Amino acid sequence: MSDAAQPAPVAGQPAPPGPWGDFYNPPVPLPPGNPGDIIRTQPSFGLAPATATRILYRSEDTHGAPTAISGTYFAPGMPWHGPGPRPLVSIAAGTQGFGRQCAPSMMFNTLLEYHPPFDLMADYELPFVDLLLAQGVAVVFTDYAGLGTPGPHPYVNRRANGQAVLDAARAALRLPNTGLQPNSPVGLWGYSEGGAATAAAAELQPTYAPDLNLKGTYTGAPPANLAATLNMADGSLFVGAIGYALNGFAGWYPQMRPIIDKYINDRGRQMLTATATQCDLETMQYAFTRTNAWTKTGQSLSQIIAQEPAAQQVIAEQFIGNVKPTAPVLVVSNVNDDLVPNGQVRQLVADWCGKGATVQYSQIDLPPLLPGTVLGHGLPVLPAVAQADQWMLDRFNGVPAPSSC
Repeated sequence: MSDAAQPAPVAGQPAPPGPWGDFYNPPVPLPPGNPGDIIRTQPSFGLAPATATRILYRSEDTHGAPTAISGTYFAPGMPWHGPGPRPLVSIAAGTQGFGRQCAPSMMFNTLLEYHPPFDLMADYELPFVDLLLAQGVAVVFTDYAGLGTPGPHPYVNRRANGQAVLDAARAALRLPNTGLQPNSPVGLWGYSEGGAATAAAAELQPTYAPDLNLKGTYTGAPPANLAATLNMADGSLFVGAIGYALNGFAGWYPQMRPIIDKYINDRGRQMLTATATQCDLETMQYAFTRTNAWTKTGQSLSQIIAQEPAAQQVIAEQFIGNVKPTAPVLVVSNVNDDLVPNGQVRQLVADWCGKGATVQYSQIDLPPLLPGTVLGHGLPVLPAVAQADQWMLDRFNGVPAPSSC
């Protein structure tokens, strides 16, 4: 699609002030180029043991139009001791929020971002970046579209977020003076929303980014089936994230807007307006609310989607498991995950195995931990990362990938 077809940025929340100046406001129209091309760079003061560079790069949105996405490239100070050129890992963040100020590349400068009165966000994935850097692995970390750059953020959008992850890797490989090579080994890494993004990227890569030398993908607790995840999230500590999803769908799928107008009541509209500019912690003000409190009919959002074919189609477009990844995949899930159901993760594994993919499934067997508080979703991040680190290094070192299929 040509640059002339690019949708105009959504008016609303400006990028927050900071040492980045006007960096997050892309030129309009975008300069000519291809997905993964660098639009601009800027030195970034990182809290990781690396030289950090803020990047703005080209990608495509969910409808194929060119778009600009921000992120951070980390050049490790440690040597790579494995075979071949230094590898690169493209990290997809877990849920950060919906406002522009929630961009990970901003928080890499400060570790904490606070915007009065209640908007507080912590850079909780920096230790995973540091782990890879300490082993001589280069890292690129996408902000996704609409975090940093103008929104709306396509939250849990299969195509847009998968492409953002792949094009971040392309952008890192095209940066000058990094020591990376065009054929450097690439890995994809993500948990939760990031798990969905990397799982989608693994499916998209053979056709969208066949130029990448993809060695493997780690996907932790991926919400591959949004209908199942919606049921689990309803009434939980993190139910407000449903506001991110509705705002993203309304922004990118015009057919969703009349459905929202038809069913969402004044209380629900207040929630949508508020969550459109929030990060995670502030959104928890909606904790333990049932979605039927936001509807005119008293139905849950799951019930409404079940009777609206247009909404079902939008949800179906986000389903992951219909396409075979050609590179190996590690899938990790807690059997008692209380936000992203374990059953739909196991179904994803079965779907991929049935298509002949190489998939290792690793189940974490934590007991139920205060269901609804998302402890069963958040705590398994640490054991999952320990597994992912060794699995990814094995792929870069040429060890044959194991399979549970």
